[in-house]
Amino acid sequence: MANTTSGTYVFEKDFSIDEIIEEAFQRMGIQNVTGYQLKTSRRTLDIMFQEWANRGLHYWEVQNNNITLADGTSVYTMFRAPGDGTSSATAVYGVDDVLEVSYRDANNIDVPLTKINRSQYQALSNKASKGQPSQYFVQRFIDRVTITLYLTPGATESGNKINYYYVRRIQDAGAYTNATDVPYRFVPCMVSGLSFYLSQKYAPRRTQEFKLYYEDELNRALREDGSSSSTFITPNSYFSETS
Repeated sequence: MANTTSGTYVFEKDFSIDEIIEEAFQRMGIQNVTGYQLKTSRRTLDIMFQEWANRGLHYWEVQNNNITLADGTSVYTMFRAPGDGTSSATAVYGVDDVLEVSYRDANNIDVPLTKINRSQYQALSNKASKGQPSQYFVQRFIDRVTITLYLTPGATESGNKINYYYVRRIQDAGAYTNATDVPYRFVPCMVSGLSFYLSQKYAPRRTQEFKLYYEDELNRALREDGSSSSTFITPNSYFSETS
């Protein structure tokens, strides 16, 4: 006779922010989390997500989209949030970096563009030259990420598209009843990581212990995720241009 099981696979979907924080505190031996502890822990969780982005861990955030080209327009912008401005691509916000870009003509034929850095773009003599783009330059600002094309699209290219892959930021924790923007295989290291960060405030004598747990869980998740090399086209393969 088969075992009686739940038949569900949604633990991480229902694992809310307040439960994640509670679990992290319990690992430190702290029960009955207070309102201020919830507030500071949520802030710490968001900081940890930013640290993950610096490590290049947000593989699951790789997305694909198109931008329609306009005659004489070489710069296309994706803003951090709607309050910062209107993105060139409809409803695309929170972009961390652009990974690959192709020019897509009216027949849906894609031609890959070459990514160049700031110095290479600066060396181009006539940036206003029009024609089919062959190169692109990415700039990452506080509130936006821009794609600058060379050549500048002209009347012939107007209405055609660039198809691009980008990596999106991990979403903020938000309300305590929310789940996180993290896949199930990274849930253990998320909780261990939060315990490590919170131990610096609440259990400093155990910080090194929690760091070892965190790094062990993180490495295990990375090894498991290693087979997803098709989406791991990010951290070491692009120019990290900042302004």
